[in-house]
Amino acid sequence: MNKPALATVFLVVVIDLLGFGIVLPLLPFYAQEFAASAVMIGLLYSVYSFMQLIFSPIWGSWSDRIGRRPIMLLSTFGAVIAYIIFGLAESLGVLFFSRVIAGMMGGNISTAQAYIADVTDSENRARGMGLIGAAFGIGFVVGPASATALIHPAFHEFVANAGFVQFAEWMGENRFALPGFFAAFLSLCSFMMVMFLLPETVDTSKERPAAFKRPSVFTTRFWRLLKEQKGKSSRGYLIPLVIGFFLLSFGESSLYSSFPLFAEGQLNMTAEQVGVQFFYIGIIAVVVQGFLIKPLTNRFAEEKLFMVGNVLMVIGLGLIPFAYNTVTLALFLGLMALGKSLNSPTITSLISKEADEDNVGAVMGAAQGLSGLGRMIGPTWGGALFAVYFGLPFGATALIVATTIWIAIGLMKKESEVHR
Repeated sequence: MNKPALATVFLVVVIDLLGFGIVLPLLPFYAQEFAASAVMIGLLYSVYSFMQLIFSPIWGSWSDRIGRRPIMLLSTFGAVIAYIIFGLAESLGVLFFSRVIAGMMGGNISTAQAYIADVTDSENRARGMGLIGAAFGIGFVVGPASATALIHPAFHEFVANAGFVQFAEWMGENRFALPGFFAAFLSLCSFMMVMFLLPETVDTSKERPAAFKRPSVFTTRFWRLLKEQKGKSSRGYLIPLVIGFFLLSFGESSLYSSFPLFAEGQLNMTAEQVGVQFFYIGIIAVVVQGFLIKPLTNRFAEEKLFMVGNVLMVIGLGLIPFAYNTVTLALFLGLMALGKSLNSPTITSLISKEADEDNVGAVMGAAQGLSGLGRMIGPTWGGALFAVYFGLPFGATALIVATTIWIAIGLMKKESEVHR
């Protein structure tokens, strides 16, 4: 295991996701300045995931052929452009354009996962993938807090008192420009780290098959190629795992719309209290995926941890509508977050092991693309079901996510057959 390279790619993803976490919670408020409707605000989130669905498999496939570094350089620099456009937006159309560019350039996550697969062995793969989950947790904890600070009047007053009066006035007149520019600066830092600190892991001189030359999840040929993958595990179980990845992302993202509505409508929680609950979820992700996943995978098989994670996630989701105060809600959310923190690094590790060595990037890109599809559908699903009955999005989603338990059972059976 190449620890320096692993640490570098972790820092690259953390810094990039901090920028993502800064921009994400500001989108609804920024869009409202341009008189955007609730539907248009929802589309601002969905268009990002849709572009990931299209482009993640493409970037992953290219990273197999031209190397991981060029794709990560392109995606991080593209994020710089997207955030600058975000900061300069003076219309809803320009704001949408910034999200389209950001989604197109969102291939750095799947490429980073492929990079981790390159520099880790089978025993340490889940730990390496857990670093990506920890990076997400840090981004979603620190990013929104930074966004709040950057637009807060107290910060503007502090800048003015420091002698930068005109700059403080500009920040007051352009509330969302500074967060956008700061996110662009963070992505530029990621770009520089890839440029100067991240070594290439792909032998680009090697002749590679063109199986995933034009990957698209909307073609039968693409799914046939996934089925034909024969990685180190030799279980032929890639398609169920990729579908499971989609379902887990769908289940988690359904909370984005339904959970705040439930917390406000049923428990009379404020926006700040809801934010604390999301902070709590992020902390669990950081602790489990950043620190606990290594000793857990040393003691238990990845397949078993994947199963346990799925069970906990289903139970947590299903129990949320039965929460009667913030304490019980935190308990049920904690179960769900613990489950997601266990199944996320293990499933990405398992997917990478199912892929052919020459197609790891393409396969990880496909998985991230379908994950993006789940994140695109989930919020709309959750909001629509909540309008029918407050407990419906959690119960119905738990039933759908329970399918991943069956996928885990099938995986464990396959594993036992391989070792007979």
